[in-house]
Amino acid sequence: MSKDPNQKEAIIKAAYADINKFGQNGEYDKAVKAVNRILGVAPDDQTALHCKVVCLIQLSKFEEAYKFIEKNKLSSSLVLEKAYSEYRLNKPEQALKTIDNAGINPLPDSLKELRTQVLYRLERYEECFDAYKEIIKNTNDEYENERRTNLSAVAANLAIDKNKEIPELPEETYEQYYNAACIASNRQKYAEAEKKLRASEKLCRETLEEDGVTEEEMREELEPIRVQLGYCLQMQGKLKEAAIIYAECLRNKPKDPVLVAVASNNSIVINKDQNVFDSKKKIRSAMSDACESKLTSRQKKAIALNNCLLAFLTNSSDQVQQLCQKLVQSYPDLEFQTLLIQCSQLTKDKRQKEALELLNKYAKVHKENAFASKFAVVQLLLSQGSRKEAIDVLLSLGEQMYKPGIISALVTLYLGTDNKPAASELLKSAVEWYKMNNVSSGDLSDMWRQAAEFHLRGGASETAASSLEELLKLNANDMKVLAQLVIAYAQFNPKRALELSKRLPKLETLTTASEIDALESANWVMSTKAVKKSANAKIEPSPSTPVVEKKKNRNRKRKGKLPKNYNAEVAPDPERWLPKYERTGFRKKRDRRAKDIIKGSQGMASGAAEQYDMSNRANLGKNSPATPVYQEPTPGPRQQHRKGGHKKKKGGRF
Repeated sequence: MSKDPNQKEAIIKAAYADINKFGQNGEYDKAVKAVNRILGVAPDDQTALHCKVVCLIQLSKFEEAYKFIEKNKLSSSLVLEKAYSEYRLNKPEQALKTIDNAGINPLPDSLKELRTQVLYRLERYEECFDAYKEIIKNTNDEYENERRTNLSAVAANLAIDKNKEIPELPEETYEQYYNAACIASNRQKYAEAEKKLRASEKLCRETLEEDGVTEEEMREELEPIRVQLGYCLQMQGKLKEAAIIYAECLRNKPKDPVLVAVASNNSIVINKDQNVFDSKKKIRSAMSDACESKLTSRQKKAIALNNCLLAFLTNSSDQVQQLCQKLVQSYPDLEFQTLLIQCSQLTKDKRQKEALELLNKYAKVHKENAFASKFAVVQLLLSQGSRKEAIDVLLSLGEQMYKPGIISALVTLYLGTDNKPAASELLKSAVEWYKMNNVSSGDLSDMWRQAAEFHLRGGASETAASSLEELLKLNANDMKVLAQLVIAYAQFNPKRALELSKRLPKLETLTTASEIDALESANWVMSTKAVKKSANAKIEPSPSTPVVEKKKNRNRKRKGKLPKNYNAEVAPDPERWLPKYERTGFRKKRDRRAKDIIKGSQGMASGAAEQYDMSNRANLGKNSPATPVYQEPTPGPRQQHRKGGHKKKKGGRF
């Protein structure tokens, strides 16, 4: 049963009025209900269908909006809404296809801007940069600053290619300062980027404080700047400051999953093989599904590679092999890096033969990375102590072996194997090769200098002279090299040595007469302080300088300290400084092995009994020897006050 046409029109009119009111108030959920009232009475109303799609997009119901467009066959009429829904559903290729196949020429400004954003998501930065330049040139409205900010963001990604020229862009807002800092950091100018980021942070605070935003909203705006600042500090080696910034960002739990992924990944790099449990937690958050759609391919690649390295550091052998295989499948350009990780893990597992086979096999197939893979082979051989095999691999590099670094490594290996003649021949061939090919690869002064000194020590004066000649070409004013060259030529070509010696500076230009006199008068045995004192003493003051007489220091002789109870009338013991056992009054123990042992009654000999018999006083005549009486020697001054000797203290020791 059909409704009254007047009633139908009244319902539609009232519903549109509600849609307008709810749309102005931002109440899109109520607006959807009003649209449904219209579609209930007029399901083919194109305006109502369009309003419902817009309301669903405003409510971020992109999947529902896309299905509604497809169901009602609105693709041709609602190109912008369909492409935007696809863009927000992380289908940028499909969105670009929708715009390009719409057949609209020329594209309206809204579709142009959407197409430019899609190109940015697809990482087609050159096309995106040109598109933004054209839009900025042909439009003039209130969104000009936003477009210039987006243009600088595109330029920051283009700056990764060092050969790409980036035009100067304005730096007026804090977003533009931020993008300018990203350009500098991608050019590896980290100090300059740090200054711009600090300026961006300061300007951001001032701008948001003027707008009166909350502290939480200000923190959300500042967090990307802070994380980028942490990256610049990290690349400058300021790891502690960077780690503090990342930890603070993760503690605040930002809503942007890209910030979480970047801060987590960079923290893992700082941790390395420390805090492995914390690194495992962070790598999971960095590789979550929420981050997958918003990260650039370069960021995803770095996180995936770090995941393999973390597994390697945690000694997860099976996991390393699995992750490396997945990494190669996802990013074929990382094949060599994953190969190095795999070989490192095999070496850890003491499977060096398998690692060498993998590297040699890769070098045969991939000629572009053969040079680097052979260096990895050399590293493995040296870790096993196989120096001769490592030398053979380096010699197989052909003309690339004449690079200064490889020559240095080969000379070191030859000397390590006590093969000095081979090292000398290698240096000779290197000198001849550089002369024949006229190659100038960077600064070769160190190589020529080392070769010359090596040959001079070995007595190969002609080869040393050729190296010194090359070194002199690089710096004609180096008198040290010229002097060495004269010494070298003097051994086999005196005429050439004489010619070169004329270029040496004369002795008078190098030293003055006063310096020579000072050297001749210097006493080399004296200390440096004494030499300075003597030099200062010889300096005569000028006539205008007043002469100040220095007072002579009179050293007063101190009286010696005397012991207590010192008696000046008693002469000191002449043996006071001798040890006790060397003094005359010292009683020695009887030597039982002595020959004159007294025997007899009471331990007396029979012949001496009468002599020592004190009862027979008649025997004590003039001819009898006197009884030896021991006299106590005069005590010294140190012993005079020790009359009481040592007393035993109560409860103590002597």
